[in-house]
Formats: sequence, structure tokens, C-alpha cells
Amino acid sequence: MITAALLFAVMNATIKLAAAEGLHPFQIAFFRNSFALAFMLPWLARMGREGLRTERLKVHFWRAGIGLIAMLCWFTAVVRMPMAEAVALNFTVPLFATAGAAIFLGEVVRARRWTATIIGFLGVLIILRPGFAEITPVMALPVIAACFMAVTVLIVKSLSRTEDPMVVVLYMNLLLTPLSLIPALFVWQMPSLWALMLMALVGGCAVLAHIAFTRSFALADASAVLPFDYARLPFVAAIGFLLFAEVPDVWTWIGAAVIAASAVYIAHRETKVARERATHRPGSEAVKAKT
Repeated sequence: MITAALLFAVMNATIKLAAAEGLHPFQIAFFRNSFALAFMLPWLARMGREGLRTERLKVHFWRAGIGLIAMLCWFTAVVRMPMAEAVALNFTVPLFATAGAAIFLGEVVRARRWTATIIGFLGVLIILRPGFAEITPVMALPVIAACFMAVTVLIVKSLSRTEDPMVVVLYMNLLLTPLSLIPALFVWQMPSLWALMLMALVGGCAVLAHIAFTRSFALADASAVLPFDYARLPFVAAIGFLLFAEVPDVWTWIGAAVIAASAVYIAHRETKVARERATHRPGSEAVKAKT
């Protein structure tokens, strides 16, 4: 998870460097997807038609479409505002996912998790400080991106019940590449060789980060590994300071801490509830032992 956090931080910094070369965020998103797909082609060549096997193509399209909106909002936010502030606001993904799971998937979310979710959104207000600091439209972009990312999280949860994780990642890049080309064409300009190299780094970091991120959840409970995901903020803050002379204010750190603590508590509660359900499920080892 720490490796994923570092790779995501490097990816965000590289996006900002590419924008400094004159590339629009929409064009950067297209190259991110196309290079990520290129990095996955050797796996697809090895797997053959089996790597494309799916019974839920329509769901993959929904995931790609919603993911594209999230990506365009996120890339624009990274380019046009301090990275640490954007990352801190984007930490709200688990909060939106919790609310969405209750509203759209019918999951039972009790008072403790709702309270943690509300406290997490108070962390957003600490960062934005409405009435005390100027709020610009671009500051809403990381939160909008987080909202759409949360929807993709719920869709991936549904897909993971029937689909292989690598197939999910493959279809994401396979569908996002042509979809992201459409908005990119409206702002297209010929990239330099250096910009293409930066885009290759963005795509490589994205693939490796998602693999590390997914692998961490396969090896341990979400509540155990999720706290390490918030290493993204110090990584981004350090890189932002070294490359762009960005210095996050104290409110960004306080708000991020509140959001992260809420998200970690939610993950802890979800893991505990899942264990209790598994324990009481008919046929479980615990039930067999009692009977």
C-alpha cells in the first residue's frame, strides 16, 4: 500500500509536469490510458481470448464512462491547484462510497459509520473554510472526482464478485482509451518527445500503483492496510515542495487528518461487520463448532 501511495504521488507530479509542457489535462488523460493499455498488452497476449472473457460488458462500459468523468475532474484539479490540497480533498472517496453503498446497494450502514462519514465531510469544510477563505470553482473538482470515484468503487465491488481483477483493470483501460480520446481531440496539440516520455511514466505508474493497491487488499483486511494509503499526502507534499515550491497550509493537514481518521474508522467497522456476518452465516466454521 505504501508503494501504491508513492506511485500515485509520482503519477500526480508527472501529470503536473506534463501540463507545464503545454498539454491539456484531457489530453494527458488520454495518454495515461493509452500507455497503461500498452503496458497491459503483454499480459493480454499471454492470456489470449481468456483475458477478454466477461459476461458483464455493459457494466464495464458504465464503469469506464463514470471513471472518465472522475479522471477528467481529477487531472484538471491536479494541474490547477496545489497537489496536497487536491489529494486531501480526494480522500473523501470512502465517505462517498459508504453513503452510496447504503443508498444504491442497500447495504446496512449503522449510526457509527454514518457519524464517521459526517465527521469526514466536516474535514472537507476545514480545508475549504467557507466564509474565511476564497472558494474557487476548481476547488470543487477533487470532491466531484471523489464522488464519481466512489461510484466506480461500488461498481468494481459488484464486478469483483464474478470477474477476475486483471480483467477488470484490462477493460478499464481498453474502454477508457477510446472514450478519453473524444474530449482530448477538442484540445489536441502535438506533444513533444519529452511530454510523451512523461505520459509513458504516468501510464506505467498508474498500472503499477493499481496492481500494488489491489494486491494489498488481497493480502490483508482493508482496515489494516487503508491507513497506509494516506501516506499519499506526505509523499505529495514533499514532491510538491521540491518540484513546484508548494507548501500546504495547516488547515489542509488538519482537514486531511479528520477525513483520513473517518475513512479508516469506516474501513474498520466494515471489516468487523463482514467478520460477524461470516461467523453467523449458515455453514461457517464458527456455527459448525457451536452446533
